Amino acid sequence: MSEAASFPPTEERNPASSGIDALDARAILDIIHREDLRAWEACGSALEALAALVDDVVEAFRASGRLIYVGAGTSGRLGVLDASECPPTFGVSRRLVHGIIAGGDRALRESVEEAEDSLEQGALAVREAEVDGRDVVCAIAASGTTPFVWGAIEEAARRRAATALVHCHPRLAEVRATAAVKHLILLPVGPEVVAGSTRMKSGTATKMVLNQITTAAMIRWGKVYDNLMVDVKPTNAKLRRRAARMVSRLASVEAAAAEDLLRRAGGDVKTAVVMGRAGVSPERAREVLARRQGLLRAALLDAGAALPDLGDRDD
Repeated sequence: MSEAASFPPTEERNPASSGIDALDARAILDIIHREDLRAWEACGSALEALAALVDDVVEAFRASGRLIYVGAGTSGRLGVLDASECPPTFGVSRRLVHGIIAGGDRALRESVEEAEDSLEQGALAVREAEVDGRDVVCAIAASGTTPFVWGAIEEAARRRAATALVHCHPRLAEVRATAAVKHLILLPVGPEVVAGSTRMKSGTATKMVLNQITTAAMIRWGKVYDNLMVDVKPTNAKLRRRAARMVSRLASVEAAAAEDLLRRAGGDVKTAVVMGRAGVSPERAREVLARRQGLLRAALLDAGAALPDLGDRDD
C-alpha cells in the first residue's frame, strides 16, 4: 500500500482555497460556493450505483426488513438525521430506517471522536440491532476507512444483510479489501476547502445521497403518488391541511368532502382517495390497497376508478 493511497483526498490541501485566511468574507464564500458545486457533481457520478442500492432497499422494505445507516461523527449524524425524517415524511415506522452513530446519542450533540476507532464496537452495534438477511446496512465514512464502520460492515455481511458504503476515497481499494461491501457509493468531492473538514463537501454530498436513497426507495415502495406524499400522517395542523388538499385534488372533491373522506378513512390519505374516486367504503378501499401492496395508482385501477388528471396545477 502506497502512502498516497492511504491518504484520503479529503485530507489533502485544496489549491483552490490556498491563502483563504487572508481573504474577506465575500471572497471566502465565493470559494466555498464554487467548491460546493463539486458535491453536486459527485452525486451525479454515483447514480448507477445508487439505483442498484435503492432496488435492494425496496426489496428489504417489502420483506419487512430495514435500512440501517452506520457512521461516526458527521457521517453518523447525517445517517441519524435522514432516518429521523422518514416517519413524518412518509408515514413509516421508526424502525424502518434506523441510524447508528459511534458513541451513541451523546455523539449527536458533542464530539466523541475516539468512538470511531473500534472495529468491535461497530460489530456490536450491528449485533444489538439484530440485523439479519432482510436488512440493508448502509455505512457512511468520508475517508472510507473508519474502523467502527468496517466492524459494522463485516458483521452485517456475516449476517447476510446487503451492505453499502458511501465514501469519498477514490483509492479505497488500494487501502483495504472491499469484498464485504455489495454497493460501493463513491462521491469524488476532492480536497475540502479546509483540509480534513469533511463536514463540508463530503457532508453535503452525503446528505444529498442519503435523501436520494430514502426518497427514491419510498417512491418505488408506493409512499408517493405522482409527486405527492400520500402516506403522510396528519399529526398536526399543517399536515392535516396538506392531507385534506391532497384528498381534494386526487379525489376531485371540494374541501368539505375531502375532510369528511379523511375522517371516515381514519386520517389515511390513500384510503380516502380510493373511497372518493371509486365510491367505495373505507373497508373496501383498505382491502384494495392491501391487495396492491399500498400502491395507490394500482389500487385505483383495481377499483375501477379513473386516475386523477393532475396536469400542471399548483393548488
